[in-house]
Amino acid sequence: MTTVPPGASTNGTKPQTIALNDSIMTKLKPAKIFKGSVEPLPAPSPSQVPLRMQNPPPRQITGLTFDDRGDVLVTAAEDETFRLYNCKSGKHVKTLYSKKYGVDLPRFTHKNSSIIYASTKEDDTIRYHSLHDNKYLQYFKGHKERVVSLEVSPIDDGFMSGSLDRTVRLWDLRKPNCRGLLHLPSSPLVAYDNSGLVFAVAINTFCRILLYDMNNFDKEPFLTMTLEDPLLKLISFPPRQIYMTSLAFSSNGKYLLVGTSGNAHYILDAYEGHLLAKLEGHVGMERVRMEATVGLNPTKGISGEEVTWTPDSKFVISGSLDGKVCIWDVQNLPIRVNEPIDLNRNPMVLQPLATLDGHPGPSRCVRFNPRIAMMATAGSELAFWLPDLAGDGSDEVKEHFRKKLGG
Repeated sequence: MTTVPPGASTNGTKPQTIALNDSIMTKLKPAKIFKGSVEPLPAPSPSQVPLRMQNPPPRQITGLTFDDRGDVLVTAAEDETFRLYNCKSGKHVKTLYSKKYGVDLPRFTHKNSSIIYASTKEDDTIRYHSLHDNKYLQYFKGHKERVVSLEVSPIDDGFMSGSLDRTVRLWDLRKPNCRGLLHLPSSPLVAYDNSGLVFAVAINTFCRILLYDMNNFDKEPFLTMTLEDPLLKLISFPPRQIYMTSLAFSSNGKYLLVGTSGNAHYILDAYEGHLLAKLEGHVGMERVRMEATVGLNPTKGISGEEVTWTPDSKFVISGSLDGKVCIWDVQNLPIRVNEPIDLNRNPMVLQPLATLDGHPGPSRCVRFNPRIAMMATAGSELAFWLPDLAGDGSDEVKEHFRKKLGG
């Protein structure tokens, strides 16, 4: 369930709720595009750089985060800024800078006045930052290389981080030292389930996903899943290895969405580990390269932010290198209960319910508002998307909404 579009009149009554459906999802359109969402690189003198480097690609937004109420959004970008936007008025509120340390993987805490984020240079410290008075509240030191995965607990002040130093660290916002440490064979991705009692760790070595009990994280994982797509054998042999870039549980805890750098994302059964669905139709963000000593590593720029669930987990949304936004209806996934794991069993292949145009350039980051019927996408610019409900008896709401967003 999600609320009516922001700004819509409710005549003083309790805010109306609507269920997301195929009609609403296929009618999402850019309502406002924020020009200048990222500061461009300074123009070099033609005499200072080779001709082939005089037109560098635009800098990108690398992360998006909504607060719990869906009122505000923060972006992080390669220009070392993070910007705050009001989702209901559709306005840019302020720009803050982290020029010394860089900024990536912004995540709201359970207060919309503070975020945590990862550094991109100088050190590998995680920073706890007050948006209200632009001050650091705490530093979380311990990682020896860049943090590539960062998630806040859904139930308390805990959070987790995964790093290129091949460790996962568990933290508490109130204490500077980590309260848990896992050593892994390669750089990990992390995700909480909605209960906050289980967390998952994905490692690209052998394409494994490990599930841990939060109360016994120092013990062995209680479930180990293998992500293996038998359909890849039909394309090449040996099959291309999957490189996972993101991990997210569905809101009901039944499924695990695995984003990859290639042209497919996957959904697994979160209870037993069956590969249920393969999502095709988008263009993967970047290729990866093989290093014998480290294993698979992403090339510069993969954020893992381009694929997400809707809040009700009925749909999956993904950006694409060609700028399109793909939407898959995942309400009718196969049911496999108490069946043995069969790594040679083909998953259900899903094509997009809709492929949306309108995003300027590659859609590197995609997030759906947790409370409001709106979506945000980002690359070199930020876009707010709203359902265009003309002809559905909602013209008045639509017009009010667009005026509020300046569209």
